[in-house]
Amino acid sequence: MNELNQVEKQINRLKEQINHHNYRYHVLDSPEISDAEYDQLVRELKQLEEKYPQFLTPDSPTQRVGAAPVEAFGVVEHPYPLLSLGNAFSEEELTSWYTRTSRTLGDEHFDLVCEHKIDGLAVALTYVDGQLVTGATRGDGFRGENITQTLRTIRSVPLSVSRDAPPRFEVRGEVFLPVAGFHRLNEERAQEGQPIFANPRNAAAGSVRQLDPRTTARRPLDIYIYMLGYAEGKTVPDTHWDRLDYLKSLGFKVNPNNALFGSIKEVEEYYQRWISNRESLPYEADGVVVKVNSVIRQDRLGSVGHEPRWAIAYKFPAVEGTTRLKEIAISVGRTGTLNPYAILEPVKVGGVTIKQAALHNEDDVRRKDIREGDWVTVRRAGEVIPEVVGPIVSKRTGKEKEYNLLEKIFDKAKGRPACPVCGAEVVRPENEAMYYCTNTACPAQVHHDIGLFVSRGAMDIRGIGESLSAMLLNEGFIRDVADLYSLKEKQEQLSQLEKMGEKSVDNLLAAIEVSKDRSLARLIYALGIRHVGGEMAQLLAGEFDDLDDLKNASSERLLEIEGVGPKIAESITKFFAQPENLKIIEKLREAGVWPRRTPAEADKLPLAGMEFVITGCLDAFSREVAQERVKALGGTAKDNVTRNTTYLVVGEDPGGSKLTRAQALGTRQLTEEEFLALLEKQRRQ
Repeated sequence: MNELNQVEKQINRLKEQINHHNYRYHVLDSPEISDAEYDQLVRELKQLEEKYPQFLTPDSPTQRVGAAPVEAFGVVEHPYPLLSLGNAFSEEELTSWYTRTSRTLGDEHFDLVCEHKIDGLAVALTYVDGQLVTGATRGDGFRGENITQTLRTIRSVPLSVSRDAPPRFEVRGEVFLPVAGFHRLNEERAQEGQPIFANPRNAAAGSVRQLDPRTTARRPLDIYIYMLGYAEGKTVPDTHWDRLDYLKSLGFKVNPNNALFGSIKEVEEYYQRWISNRESLPYEADGVVVKVNSVIRQDRLGSVGHEPRWAIAYKFPAVEGTTRLKEIAISVGRTGTLNPYAILEPVKVGGVTIKQAALHNEDDVRRKDIREGDWVTVRRAGEVIPEVVGPIVSKRTGKEKEYNLLEKIFDKAKGRPACPVCGAEVVRPENEAMYYCTNTACPAQVHHDIGLFVSRGAMDIRGIGESLSAMLLNEGFIRDVADLYSLKEKQEQLSQLEKMGEKSVDNLLAAIEVSKDRSLARLIYALGIRHVGGEMAQLLAGEFDDLDDLKNASSERLLEIEGVGPKIAESITKFFAQPENLKIIEKLREAGVWPRRTPAEADKLPLAGMEFVITGCLDAFSREVAQERVKALGGTAKDNVTRNTTYLVVGEDPGGSKLTRAQALGTRQLTEEEFLALLEKQRRQ
């Protein structure tokens, strides 16, 4: 009996927590926990209710779809409920759903439709005689908020449709704020002193649920229609896929990344492909919605509780979590920047335990009003360094401490701010957001310089990672990047280092020797000149014969080059004016690291006038090397498909957006084999 009492108490606690977070998410648009944490609470409650059905009550959050509508907007009754979806978090759970569905249908074969689960706001649009008459939120699934006037401001929502449409019908879609628009909106709100949105979903919800439609109209909202709710007075297609095509023909916007499959294996491949490419999407997506294609079969399957049996949300690994920010510390970057970063109470996000996260700069910390001691939302996207999205203001206790970088680094003995690594003077240039250490020989800067110099896009010296470069610096083997080319003289001492046997040293020295033949563009990029990235290095390498030629160029000469502005020109001239940098360049010359420009004129090269875009992974070499090959033959390499693109090179696991764009524009596609054959053919000409 005591055990049952404990179970009942736990169920009640979970109900209270879920209702609280449900209200903050759906009504206030101000969540306190991540989606993954919310899903876990709901899952735990469901499992307890299934095990102890005597405690399942009609008011349980598991028996609801969303939150109650806000009466201020007016309430719309949904003729057919907008159900929520069950979740699958692994391939095993997806397979279990498929097996149950197949068994219910009598082991029939059936097609499946996959759609991105966009992180936005679900809405229902009702049309009568071709005109939009009502737009409503999901609400609790049965009653939603009347937001017709704000939805009418979204340009991708048709106010009227073709005469071929049914006399009365409803479509359902997801209103979302594109990622680029979300960042612009937050920047504007920060400048106006308004609180920023935690994520695009909250921004979209907050935008459409405005009592003044003019506010909504100023925001770049978009919508994808994901299903036909119902239709009266006209026969419509009997599969979900064909209905989406039908809705598209009526003028509705349908996601081009949707896909139709004949097996669960293909669904898993689609899911894995988009896990790898989700960062390329222009919108936030937290999973893939898998639906039985046949509407007749959907009707046979029906629903259980408030979830349809014929669809499931296959969730992506979590990218956000919440935790406490213990301290804001400072690191020194490659160019001497003083970078604040968060030291966190460990939190697991996407299967990885995060203890630190990026904070960008002091202005960003203040703009987001992030304080030491805050509960914060942490985001980890792919292999990108985790970042603090923002604070959870509602959880503040008053003990949190506002951040001031200069106070953190103030050296009382010197009576001024000092670099936390070397103690040198710290300055903040006019009109810049960052503070800088003024000592170019600062150990932290040199360590980062080496990391850039040996990186794949620069001199590509395999085998020198962070730990080895730190060891080489600490043991006095090198003082700057040019010293890497004198390591051969210390071969015997190198082999005595920890984890550095004779073979490892041989491999390292061989990689250093091979790097001497890298292109001029790679060397310019490897030097780490501020504001000179890979593309700018390519541009400079096409204008100057060697480093001497670039070093002697005046600001006026640099500004004559299309694409070089005053900031870049000033940065280049300042770099070559520093004696320390000139010493490094001279040591590189003495070591035989002295590439020169290829004399051939670009407009006479075989790929002149051709533009290439590469999507997916290539087997033969990295994307950077492939782009170099194109440029060496006179072509240009871009990141996005446009009307000027000559070829889209398609490798393994290509991004869907580039393929879709190429197909729409009629851009010719090349396989990797065709691409390699083209390069070889043009090289021989």
